[in-house]
Amino acid sequence: MNAQTLAPRTALGRLVLPSRLADPTTVVYLALAGVTLLGWIVVTARGGEFLSLDNTVGILQNSVVLGLVAVGQTVVVLTGSLDLSVAYLISIATLVAAETMDGADGNILPAIAAVLAFSVAVGLANGIVVTKFKVNAFIATLGVGFILRGWIEDNYSGPTGKVPESFQRLGYDRVGPIPVSAFLLLLVGVAVWFVLRRTRLGYHMYAVGGDEQTARLSGVRTHRVVIAAHVLCAVCAGLAGLFLASRLGAGSPWAGTEARYDLTSIAAVVLGGTLLAGGRGGVAGTIGGVLMLSVLDSVFNQLGVDPFFQNVVRGVVIIVAVALYARRAGNREVVA
Repeated sequence: MNAQTLAPRTALGRLVLPSRLADPTTVVYLALAGVTLLGWIVVTARGGEFLSLDNTVGILQNSVVLGLVAVGQTVVVLTGSLDLSVAYLISIATLVAAETMDGADGNILPAIAAVLAFSVAVGLANGIVVTKFKVNAFIATLGVGFILRGWIEDNYSGPTGKVPESFQRLGYDRVGPIPVSAFLLLLVGVAVWFVLRRTRLGYHMYAVGGDEQTARLSGVRTHRVVIAAHVLCAVCAGLAGLFLASRLGAGSPWAGTEARYDLTSIAAVVLGGTLLAGGRGGVAGTIGGVLMLSVLDSVFNQLGVDPFFQNVVRGVVIIVAVALYARRAGNREVVA
């Protein structure tokens, strides 16, 4: 067995990692394991308990809202688009849910239906403006977000409505040590993964993101694909709003914007290895990116780190991750 077999190299003599280790999804989960280990060491050294049951449950619960939004954001980013209206949509979803439920168990299903219907309408609006009116996705979804914000500011000044205790169990109950809400995220993640990887619509989303013109010439109805992606993203944001309503017990006008779920969800998508240009990535990597951000937040909170420094570290992590992905993509070779 020669040295080339043991360590494949490029023509310039640089070490080339096996394709599996160069895969962004693998990288993000290896990084997640490293961050978790480092966080455990640092927090334990400071006298804290990082891997306790309560802290682990907290990390999972804090991952749900961002995870739901980021899964939906993955779909639109894969098509070469994005959605900056999700934060305002989440806020409205909590308001619609709480006001419709009004503390009554019998109103839970109508409230869920109302939130999902409104989410579909917002997704359709985003998709139509992007495709039919040829407006850049950044501007189009930002504009729709401002419309939603104006409606919120004109009609609400504080929490409103009431969520019945039975629905609040979604936000607080566990199955053993695992929060019920984690199963919601898992279910949505698997469903979107199935759509992307096992359906024609999913194949078309990757094709549109890879090269829209080529996809169109191949017979793909690109406008419908982009609109469908925006609808899926909006539905995921609506589900995130329903979960937040179950946690808060009422509707909150700024539930989505205070946590900046629009930009943070895009950060999780990029951290998970999905290209902003579209055509490459997936839900599995995004979930890894969400968990990494949640673990970092947990470490920072236990150490009492200044919020400004938290954002600095988040930014550095995202920049380094994207730079590594770009470098690996440029150096990757097929090993025979």
